Amino acid sequence: MIVVQLDVMLAKRKMRSKELAERIGITEANLSLLKSGKVKGVRFETLEKICAALACQPGDLLEFRAET
Repeated sequence: MIVVQLDVMLAKRKMRSKELAERIGITEANLSLLKSGKVKGVRFETLEKICAALACQPGDLLEFRAET
C-alpha cells in the first residue's frame, strides 16, 4: 500500500494546503484528495511541482507499507 505523507511535509515546511494548491495550480479539493490517499494516481508533473514547492524528494511524500 502506498501512503501519502503530504501532511507531514506541509507541517515541516509550515505551509497550508491552500498555499500549496495555489503554488502548484490545482484546486484545494484535488489536493485534499491527494493528501487523504483517495486518488489512484498522480501525474509526474504534479508531483514535480509539489516537490519544488516543498523543497523535497518524491520519497518524502510517498511511503510503501506492506499489507499484512
